[in-house]
Amino acid sequence: MHGAKLPVVLVLAGHDPTGGAGLVADAETVLACGGWPVTVPTSLTVQSTHDVFNVTPCAPDGIRDMAWALLDEFDVAAIKVGLIADEASLDAIEDVVRACPGIPLVIDPVLRAGGGKDLSTTALIDDFRHRLLPLVDILTPNRHELARLAGEDAGSDVDRVVALLSQGCQAVLVTGTDDPPPETPDDTVIHTLHTPETSRQWRWSRLPGQFHGSGCTLASAVATRLAVGESLVAACEQAQQFTWESLRHGWQPGTGQALPRRWRP
Repeated sequence: MHGAKLPVVLVLAGHDPTGGAGLVADAETVLACGGWPVTVPTSLTVQSTHDVFNVTPCAPDGIRDMAWALLDEFDVAAIKVGLIADEASLDAIEDVVRACPGIPLVIDPVLRAGGGKDLSTTALIDDFRHRLLPLVDILTPNRHELARLAGEDAGSDVDRVVALLSQGCQAVLVTGTDDPPPETPDDTVIHTLHTPETSRQWRWSRLPGQFHGSGCTLASAVATRLAVGESLVAACEQAQQFTWESLRHGWQPGTGQALPRRWRP
C-alpha cells in the first residue's frame, strides 16, 4: 500500500465549519472518488446550514506558501478552486495556477451563498473573468453564476457560455438545480456541458429539499475523475452520479439545508 499511486488533487477553497461545503466537502469528495486531497484555505467563514454570515480572506502570502510546500512534495494531477474572497486571494491563486501548466483546472465559481448572501463583487468578478478564466479547463456554474460571469450583454444561456468560451475557458458545465432552465419539468434537473466542439446534456430526478454543498461536491468530483485520467465527458457524468447519490443520502441536522453524505456506512 505504501507504493500505491493515488492521483493528488490540490484544492484551494474556503473553509465551511458545517462540513457541507468548502474544504471539508472537497476533501471528502476527492477521497471518495479515488484521489488524495491536499488543501489550501483561501478564506475562513462564519456560517450555518442557513446562510453565510461572515467571510475572512486568508493572507495571500500564506496561500502561496502552503501551495509551494505542497507542490514541492506532491505530484498534483488536478486543481480545484472554490471561493475566492478578494483580489489579493485571486492574485495568489493565479500565481499557483500559473506555476502548474498542463494540470487540469476546475473552478466552482462561488458567488452567492445558499441563503442568498453575495460572496463576490462586480470588480472581483471582472478580475476573475480577465485573469483566471482563460486558464480554466472546466467551469461549473449554476445559471445565476453563469449570468453574472458572462455580463449583461449576453441574453441566453448559450450566449453566456459562448462569451466565457471566447475568453479562453475550455469547457462549461452549467448546473440547473437552483434555477432551472425554462420549461424544465418540476421533477427533473438538467445539467449541460458545453465545449467549443460539442454540447452534452444530462437529466436527473429532482430530489426533495434544499442542499448545502452540491456545487463543491460536483466540481471536486470532476477534478478527481480528470486526475484519474477520465475523459471530460466521462468525468462530468461520473461526478454527477456521485453528487446525486450524496444528495440522495443527505443528512439534515436542523432546520436548514441538508448536507451531502459523501461517505456512507
